Amino acid sequence: MDIIYFLIPLAMLLLAFAVAAFCWAVKSNQFDDLDREAYRILFEEDSQNKPHNHKQHDSIK
Repeated sequence: MDIIYFLIPLAMLLLAFAVAAFCWAVKSNQFDDLDREAYRILFEEDSQNKPHNHKQHDSIK
């Protein structure tokens, strides 16, 4: 029964930390545009696979 005197303040401390982290995320606009990042990977041009220099590309073949 003595452990409850330790666990209740520990739970309250963890709850306070979670609330503080959530408030920080809201204030720093972490939840503003959730859809843009999800669609960005689908519509982003694949510029890493396009060769920039034809001479470099010919030497790879």
